[in-house]
Amino acid sequence: MSATTIERGIRQGLPRVAGGAPWPPVGPAWPGAGTATVTAAVSAPTVAAVAAVEAVCSPSPAVPAATPVSSAVGAGETPLRRGLPREAGGAPWPLAGSAPMTAKTPGTTPATAPATADPVLASAEADPIAVPALADPRPAPLTAREHRAVAGATAAAPATADRSETTPAPAPVVRGTTRGQRAKRIVLGGLGAVLGLGVLVLAARGVTTLPGVPAFLERFPGAYQPAPQPDPGFAPWVGWTHFLNLFFMALIVRTGLLVRHQQKPPAYFAPRSGGNKISIHLWLHTAVDLLWMLNGVVFVVLLAVSGHWARLVPTSWDVVPNAMSAALQYATLDWPTENGWVNYNSLQQLMYFAVVFVAAPLAAITGVRMSRWWPQNAGRLNRLYPAPLARRIHYPVMLFFVVFVIVHVFLVLTTGALKNLGHMFAGSDQAGLGGLWLFLGALVLTGAAVAAVRPLLLAPIAGLFGRVSER
Repeated sequence: MSATTIERGIRQGLPRVAGGAPWPPVGPAWPGAGTATVTAAVSAPTVAAVAAVEAVCSPSPAVPAATPVSSAVGAGETPLRRGLPREAGGAPWPLAGSAPMTAKTPGTTPATAPATADPVLASAEADPIAVPALADPRPAPLTAREHRAVAGATAAAPATADRSETTPAPAPVVRGTTRGQRAKRIVLGGLGAVLGLGVLVLAARGVTTLPGVPAFLERFPGAYQPAPQPDPGFAPWVGWTHFLNLFFMALIVRTGLLVRHQQKPPAYFAPRSGGNKISIHLWLHTAVDLLWMLNGVVFVVLLAVSGHWARLVPTSWDVVPNAMSAALQYATLDWPTENGWVNYNSLQQLMYFAVVFVAAPLAAITGVRMSRWWPQNAGRLNRLYPAPLARRIHYPVMLFFVVFVIVHVFLVLTTGALKNLGHMFAGSDQAGLGGLWLFLGALVLTGAAVAAVRPLLLAPIAGLFGRVSER
C-alpha cells in the first residue's frame, strides 16, 4: 500500500489578447485558485480498479448547450480565445461557441450557472471576465453497489500484481545422471547386447539347417572374381589415407557432438576478413571436415588411377547373393574365407562402396548446407534444399559412420588381427607385429587429438586464421 496524491490546479492557456500573458493568470488575483490535494493510502492496483469502476458506473457529466458568442460579445469587445484543455485529453478551453457568464454581485447565485465549489468557477465571482458555463466535472459519489464492485476489484488486483512483480519465473529443470546411473546403463546395455547377439547367432545357425540353405551357401561362398582383376596388395598411399580417414573421422564425431549438445560456446571464432562469429567447436568441426574431404578426394583419384577401384565398386550382380551368404556366415560366427590381400568379399565390397561413394558425399553435402559458406540469400536454392532437411540427414549419416567403424574394427580384430593389420598399416601379407604396433600408435595419436579438443589448446591454433574471443 502506498500514499497516492491527486493534484488538480488551474491550467494556463493562450493569452486573451495578442502579446498578453497566458490565461488565466496565476497568483493572488484569483481567490480560491490553488491546488486541491487528496491523499489516500491505497495501492496502485486499487487506484486502477476504482478508475475502471468509475468509468463504467458513473455517468459522464453533461455539458449544457452553449450560447452563441455573438449574443454575448458587443461592439468593440474581443471574443474569448481558446487555450489548452482543462483536463488531459479534453477539448480546448473555453469551449467553442460558449457564452460568457454574466458577472454577479458577490453573495448571489446566477440562475444560468449551477452552484459549484470548483476553484476556477469560484474565482469568476471576483473577476468580471466571463467564464463559460459547464457542468461539475467531478464524479458523483459512489453508490453501495459501486462500492462493492470496487472492493471486489481491489481484492483481486493485488494478487495478480504480486504474482507478476514478486514471484520469479520458474527455473528450467535440468535433469542429469550420476556416474552410478551411467555405469548401470552401460552394464545393462552391454548385457542386453550380448544377449541379443546370442539370440542372433542361434537364429542364424537355425537358418543354415533349413532346406536349400546349405546348397545356397555352397553356390555363393561370399565372394566373386571382379572382371578387371586389380593387382594384389596395398600401395603405401592406401595406408596413409586410411589412417588419416580414421584420424579425421574421430575428430569430426567429437566436435559434431560438442556442437550439437553445447549450451553456450566456451569461445568464438571470427575470420579476419569479417563475417559472423561462430563457436570455436563449430570452427574446428568445419576445418576438420575440409581436411577429411580433401583426403577423400585424394583417395578416390588414386583409386581410379591405380585400377584398385574394382576392389570397392561392384562389377557383377553376383555381389548380391554373395553378400547375403557372407552376412549369414558372419552371423553364425563361422567366418567366410578371408583373402583381403587379393579381393574383398561381397559384403565388404558393398559396405566400403556405401561408405566411400554414398555416406561420405552425403555428409559433405549436408555439412556444406549447414555451414557459413552456404549462400543465405539464394531464395530458390534454399527452398529446394532447406537447412532442416540437411540436419535430418547429417546426424543419421554420422551415426552410420560410428556403427560402421565399431563393426569394422571388431571384424578386423576377430578374423585374423595380425594379418589384417599388416595388410593395412604395414603393407605386408605376413602376420607380423609391425602392423599391430603401427595400429596402436595410430590409436594413441587419435585419442590424444580427441582429448586435446579444448578451448585452451584450440584458441592459439584458431588465432592463426582469425580472431578468437570469449563472446
